[in-house]
Amino acid sequence: MRRRHRHRLLRPLVAFAAVTGIFATATPNADSTPLEGTSVASATTTVFYYTKTKNWPATYLHYAPDGGSWTTVPGVRMETACTDWVKETVDLGSAAGLQATFNNGSGTWDNNGGTNYALGTGTVTVKDGVVAHSDPCADTGTGTGNQATVYYSTATSGWSTANLHYAPTGGSWTTVPGVGMESACTGWWKRTVDLGTATTLEAAFNNGNGVWDNNNGGDYALGSGTTTVKDRTVTAGAADPCAAQAPDTQAPTTPTGVTASATGTSVVVSWKPATDDTAVTKYQLTRTGGTEGTVVTDVGSTVWSDTGLAEKTTYTYTVKAVDAAGNTSPASSAAPVTTGEKAPAPAAGTPLGTDPRKDPIYFVLTARFYDGDTSNDRGGSQDVTSGNAANNDPMFRGDFKGLVGKLDYIKALGFSAVWITPVVLNRSDYDYHGYHGYDFYKVDPRLESAGASYQDLINAAHAKGMKIYQDVVYNHSSRWGAKGLFTPTVYGVRDTQWSWYYDEKNAGFDYDGLTVEPKSGKSYYNGDLWSTAEPSGNTCLNWGKPTGGKSPEGYTLYNCQWPSPTSGMFPKAYYHQCWIGNWEGEDSRSCWLHEDLADFNTENATVQNYLIGAYDKYIDMGVDGFRVDTAVHIPRVTWNRRFLPAIHDRVTQRFGADAAKNFFVFGEVGAFVNDKWNRGSVNHSAQFFTWKERKEYSADDEKAAIEQYDYEEQLGTGSQPTSANAFLNGNSYHTPDRSQFSGMNIIDMRMHMNFGDAQNAYNNGKDSDDSVNDATYNVVYVDSHDYGPNKSSTRYSGGTDAWAENMALMWTFRGIPTLYYGSEIEFQKGKQIDCGPTCPLAGTGRAYYGDHLAGGVTASDFGTVASASGEVATTLAQPLVKHLQRLNRIRRAIPALQSGQYSTDGITGSMAFKRRYTSGSTDSFALVTVTGGATYTGIPNGTYTDAVTGDVKTVSGGTLSVAAPGKGNLRVYVLNGPGKIGADGPYLK
Repeated sequence: MRRRHRHRLLRPLVAFAAVTGIFATATPNADSTPLEGTSVASATTTVFYYTKTKNWPATYLHYAPDGGSWTTVPGVRMETACTDWVKETVDLGSAAGLQATFNNGSGTWDNNGGTNYALGTGTVTVKDGVVAHSDPCADTGTGTGNQATVYYSTATSGWSTANLHYAPTGGSWTTVPGVGMESACTGWWKRTVDLGTATTLEAAFNNGNGVWDNNNGGDYALGSGTTTVKDRTVTAGAADPCAAQAPDTQAPTTPTGVTASATGTSVVVSWKPATDDTAVTKYQLTRTGGTEGTVVTDVGSTVWSDTGLAEKTTYTYTVKAVDAAGNTSPASSAAPVTTGEKAPAPAAGTPLGTDPRKDPIYFVLTARFYDGDTSNDRGGSQDVTSGNAANNDPMFRGDFKGLVGKLDYIKALGFSAVWITPVVLNRSDYDYHGYHGYDFYKVDPRLESAGASYQDLINAAHAKGMKIYQDVVYNHSSRWGAKGLFTPTVYGVRDTQWSWYYDEKNAGFDYDGLTVEPKSGKSYYNGDLWSTAEPSGNTCLNWGKPTGGKSPEGYTLYNCQWPSPTSGMFPKAYYHQCWIGNWEGEDSRSCWLHEDLADFNTENATVQNYLIGAYDKYIDMGVDGFRVDTAVHIPRVTWNRRFLPAIHDRVTQRFGADAAKNFFVFGEVGAFVNDKWNRGSVNHSAQFFTWKERKEYSADDEKAAIEQYDYEEQLGTGSQPTSANAFLNGNSYHTPDRSQFSGMNIIDMRMHMNFGDAQNAYNNGKDSDDSVNDATYNVVYVDSHDYGPNKSSTRYSGGTDAWAENMALMWTFRGIPTLYYGSEIEFQKGKQIDCGPTCPLAGTGRAYYGDHLAGGVTASDFGTVASASGEVATTLAQPLVKHLQRLNRIRRAIPALQSGQYSTDGITGSMAFKRRYTSGSTDSFALVTVTGGATYTGIPNGTYTDAVTGDVKTVSGGTLSVAAPGKGNLRVYVLNGPGKIGADGPYLK
């Protein structure tokens, strides 16, 4: 739970730390900041302006310090600095920057395309519209000592300017960001510097706007003479890379394999990559047909999704490849396609409404499961720095279309419920997992496709007899707030310092996570979040004033620049105003978990209505249940008063009382300890949330939350309610008493914490069951997207035999067995489950699973494959898969294993128990032993048949003995049972 949300950028984190007054020093990361050198704050700005491309006889600087007045037109005349450069030093007083334009004194202006230039302090250069930080006239390499000529390649990074930050060996570093480099030729920058008596230097490079190349944190060691640095490769004594460089006249090859396929009125066009002697930089896609005429679109990848086309209309697509020099290939062969009818919105579904205990759960991170539509793949702002780009593995990769296409795989495994990660529109720099909700009323379009909306997924699952459990978040929004409730406005001066982070505003554009904003050219857009003017109703303290701190690059940091609970940026009516200090204290329910997770004030009626209204929408679509994220961080009394009744009432209203009874709500109560009661705190224990309140509290929800916390904490663990709902009365099933059930079931955290060994999990689970309202509804898993057993940060790696044993226990003991995607083949075992954007997803427990699912599969029933081809056939042949399929078939055939109560009375054996379920004409009684032998005494006489081996035992004296089946194996003797179920496999035999 906590670990999952640690997704953040280095630079905004540094800014955040300074804004909140806790910034002291920052440890540079590779490719982030130089290891040496500091910047010095100044009350002046020296502005250098490049004149060569203007050829003006004179240059004037017309400016206004931030908060001050503009100079009289045309401004002040700039003085000659060095060849092609003029300069002017401006006294800023207490201002932290200035707005500026340039002109020739005779009415010709450079005003940055009408938006003016936003300049900071220190030394600033403006060259052909590009703003950087360096002195272009400093250190021209004309001294009498040793010299170094450094060439730096930006062909890969695409920087539009480059600075050299250096220190001669034994000498001092230049002031950040260093000295400006000159454009030498395409993709190369050059600078000659004096070394004095030194013969070597340390160096790092940057683009003047905060992006650094410091050789993965080690800086570059360069010598005198001529050196080239390209893609971190240093070549000493190198030849001039720009000497006699022949112009690029060779066009790329013609794209091949162009295909166009239509779904309704949407078309996906794809083609094979073209090649070039240097590099293909883009493709030109031409569409003809319809009433729109000829449309030409520049595309950066080899796939394009064309939407909103006319119905039943033929379109034709051709593709050309273009290189950096503008050389263009011939057009590809034409790919014609005819659109269909515009698909009507799918009708809302109806939940299946059956007992959730019958349905084993398969848990998927939708964005990492299977990619059915590459046109909605998105890497986000961290695509390159995370390493995902290098693996061609965007964070948003899997989608609903892929999940719909592989429902038969999940059904073939034997699962009849699918738990999917949150579907609402997310907003952060690394939000594929879904837990950074921004627009709770909108499904994230990075998951949807034409013909594969969220509603389509729900309907497709129901058509196969499978349920959809939606992961929901009531505790927090994204750090940018919740659209429709409150979104903060941050102080984001888009000047030379922060333009690398804040996009330019686009008044006609709304962030949706998917659409590429045309001005920035990014799919991630934050121009709507920042403002240089204090917003109406601002509550943030010291809006826009410098904090007194600097970023590692030397940039000024401002108050209200980064969301936090303590800055006053969020209204206290809607959001809490503190950080959690004690994870088992009251503040864990009323403070922020992390800066990525703005903590809702869930005791506020407006917040409650916002969330209830949002989740009503998904109830109406026909989902079968909610998995509740971070449930422990909301007071139980709030759940019991507001959210749980709202869910029950909405399902009842739309689908009836029976559907509401079986609408499955299960909460994540993160009690990551081995205690029955979480460090003695009842308010932070999972079972606590399965109970109704025992007394009345104040009408005000905020007061009631404190009263309830204090009341229950003082009563302590010894005075909590107990239940026999999970236990047999001797050999008899009894009607459970659920009158005090809150409406929320739980993930069995105590079993989960102990699944390093099945015996430990079993013992700990039994020990807690009397404190849960009804433990037969507990959701049981070994590992998840957050943790492995014992709060391990790696995916379970106990071995195939241990996995088989764990499964044998989960599928026969009380509770609902749940499997994290891929565990059926020990996918990514031993790998770190999550590391945020600091490493590629491919090396974690959240890796893309689709490569194992390629091909076709059809399930004839739950746990039965009708046909399979390709890689998915290999996946389905794995030993744990065979084990899992048979376990699911056995559990599905024996009602006692689904909904039965259990007992260990009269039984010897380490993991041995009896279970019974009686309802109407159904009376199912089973004796189970996992791994070890067992003897059952005092049981009903009759004929018992083992569902695993088919062995028949007749009991006449109330006793039955079973030999040890071995690890990963089990025996299930059923009174008047169905006989052997399935064929022997690698474990069940």
